[in-house]
Amino acid sequence: MKILRFLISLFITVAIVIALNKKIGSIPPLGKFLDPVNGFWANAESDISMPDNFSIDGLQSPVKILYDDMLVPHVFAENEDDLFMSIGYVHAYHRLWQMEFQTHAAAGRLSEIVGDLALDMDRGQRRKGMVFGAENFIKYMDQNSLNAIKQYAKGVNAFIDQLSYNTYPFEYKLLDYQPETWTILKSGLLYKFMSDMLNSMEKDLENTNFRSIYGKELLDLIYPDVDNYNDPVVDKKNSWDFKPITKENSETSINDLVAIDLLDPPNPNNGSNNWAVGPSKSATGNPILCNDMHLSLYMPSLWFYNQLNCGEMNVFGHSLPGIPMVITGFTDSIAWGFTNAQRDLVDWYKIEYEDENRDKYLLDGEYIPALKKVEEIKIRNSETYYDTVVYTVFGPVTYDNTYRSESQKNGYARRWIDHDASDAFKMFYSINHAKNFHDYMEALDNFSSPAQNVIFASVQGDIAHRVQGRYPLNNFEEGKFLKDGTLSSNNWTEYIPNEHNAFWKNPERGFVASANQHPADSTYPYYITAFSYESYRNRRINEVLRADNEVTIEDLKNLHYDNFSLKASESLPTMIEKMNGQNLSAIEMDIIESLKKWDYYFNKDSKEAVYYDIWFEKLYLSIWDEIIKSGDENIPLKYPTNNSTIRLMKEFPNHDFFDNKLTDTTETVEDLILYAFREMMKEVAELKEKGDFTWSSYKSTFVLHLLRIKPLGYYNIESGGSGGDVVNATGTNHAPSQRIIIELDPKGVKAWGHYPGGQSGNPGSKFYDNMVEAWAKGDYYDLLFLTNPDESNTRIIFSQTLTSNK
Repeated sequence: MKILRFLISLFITVAIVIALNKKIGSIPPLGKFLDPVNGFWANAESDISMPDNFSIDGLQSPVKILYDDMLVPHVFAENEDDLFMSIGYVHAYHRLWQMEFQTHAAAGRLSEIVGDLALDMDRGQRRKGMVFGAENFIKYMDQNSLNAIKQYAKGVNAFIDQLSYNTYPFEYKLLDYQPETWTILKSGLLYKFMSDMLNSMEKDLENTNFRSIYGKELLDLIYPDVDNYNDPVVDKKNSWDFKPITKENSETSINDLVAIDLLDPPNPNNGSNNWAVGPSKSATGNPILCNDMHLSLYMPSLWFYNQLNCGEMNVFGHSLPGIPMVITGFTDSIAWGFTNAQRDLVDWYKIEYEDENRDKYLLDGEYIPALKKVEEIKIRNSETYYDTVVYTVFGPVTYDNTYRSESQKNGYARRWIDHDASDAFKMFYSINHAKNFHDYMEALDNFSSPAQNVIFASVQGDIAHRVQGRYPLNNFEEGKFLKDGTLSSNNWTEYIPNEHNAFWKNPERGFVASANQHPADSTYPYYITAFSYESYRNRRINEVLRADNEVTIEDLKNLHYDNFSLKASESLPTMIEKMNGQNLSAIEMDIIESLKKWDYYFNKDSKEAVYYDIWFEKLYLSIWDEIIKSGDENIPLKYPTNNSTIRLMKEFPNHDFFDNKLTDTTETVEDLILYAFREMMKEVAELKEKGDFTWSSYKSTFVLHLLRIKPLGYYNIESGGSGGDVVNATGTNHAPSQRIIIELDPKGVKAWGHYPGGQSGNPGSKFYDNMVEAWAKGDYYDLLFLTNPDESNTRIIFSQTLTSNK
């Protein structure tokens, strides 16, 4: 029972001046917060505490909600309006604070809650144009999607309107503020927040700096457009059945040194795995689809299971609280899932102002008026901050002399695909209704961002994969560097047609799969660039699936938890070989011998995984020390990939980058490998002194509460895997945020899954973190998929009816 968390919270109040005042900047009135009737104690739940009946103004017919033993709501309504209104109420009941906190973060409004410590982040969000993008998103939304989020907002507000301080979610009491009315814009903001996290990795400015410092030849060597063509998402060599479109104009880039303190980028390991096996490889003859999406781990959990049924639609899966549709999951006929496609959907433009007033900027030979938007940032317990953001034909100027840059007459404008009108919600709405392959393809035509590898399987026996997004048409190396913002011709003018996006259906090999690798083989006729592509998980997944022609559900569970590291297998032998002839101590030789026998599995009890991980990290940092130092001096450079690092180590062992410029001697890769090994030995000695020494204890996986309050998180989770390069991409605080396996049986779709958290957002509920241990151990829950509200099932533990006030 989670009441123990609330006992721990007493200690939080004792330490609140030391801890929370630094992190949050505001102390709740302790008398009100500790009130045993209305304060945080009121949030403790010993069992299900929802009302049996609840009235919502505007419902046309009664809605029945059945909760199963995982606290998954199965919502049955007679029409779509009632369905979306009801799921709005359900999401708000379980996750209101999370919904509002995340949309405040997206809009650049956290200072209203936590004070001036969030001011820089809020300015960054506004200067990236998050609200601008969300407003365009809502403005051009199709009628079905718009109606869905309007009904959803009514349901959320029905829950908010009946709240009192006693029933506020815990975090409102802790931070001493109250919820505000939910708007349709907030649903748009939440979606843009996710898009920004998945499709906003910086590259253009860093590439420009590297080219300016080291030259184009070295840039091409260390940052190739494609690290590895092996096993792309779609491999159709010389079989692309369309004539590619072309454009005449070539864009111009700037060869500058850009001094900017970049905003914190998204986690570079944000990604996913997905695959689907067809009938020819499945032991049952049914297609099976799998998906796991890799993101930072937080509580309340990012995802929320729900089933939505209104007759013409019956869908189950992961929703994002704040959005009414199921994001990834299955209907009674099809299943779908996502991995990030990594494509470059952000360009940067150097803007030249007429003078320091920034009222006009140069475009096509003349100075034209800039659009200025004054952002009013309210700050808790402080004066309001006003920030003037300049908008150009390309987009908002994120960096200028008032924000993270010192250039007086230049600014850097951000062109982002998510500033444009789009209708991703139409895709989700349509795929939630989908019955077959045609419906899947038609739904994806509406999807522009974030660029995704969208996998598909159906009860008809089809499997498919489509690399979907709205991609600017670029000639070679366009979009790779800072662009000249004085020429309107450098703006995006044409886009790759949907029908030319990489895609295949029912490939001869019997499966489709992606893991953030390159989208297509080398014969694909369009130029593609990205921050980076994954090089290891994809090959391991394909290797396992190729070898198995009788794939079972158990096999796919094991593949989700596969801990084998191709990166280690392709780098460690070289690292050990380069140690030959070195004068090593007996203890050092023991470590080398142990590593020679290692099977390259990052299992939770492995010691060799610790040796290798520390050794490679020390080596990486010593090789790229000049790049790291440049970033510290506000000349941002991009960190090379692991694949590029290993290739350089093997093919160019005497490269100049291995030389430490601070010494009189010329170092080679052998010198850096020995240095990194000795540094690893020092760290290992310190770890052994602390006692328990395994891979699991070293990486110490944890799930963090959004407010970073330790008693409300989940720590020291025993697990194998490794972030980024291993199929089981479980790192320290970044890992598979969910896993799902779906068998498309014509007699009835079956599914298994989990995520590292629980359905409830209330730390006082037993459903707050009840799935974490199953997630860590590889145990899956049977996901209950009902066909009607009167279906008898022993797993149903609670029933709720929503009715109209009128």
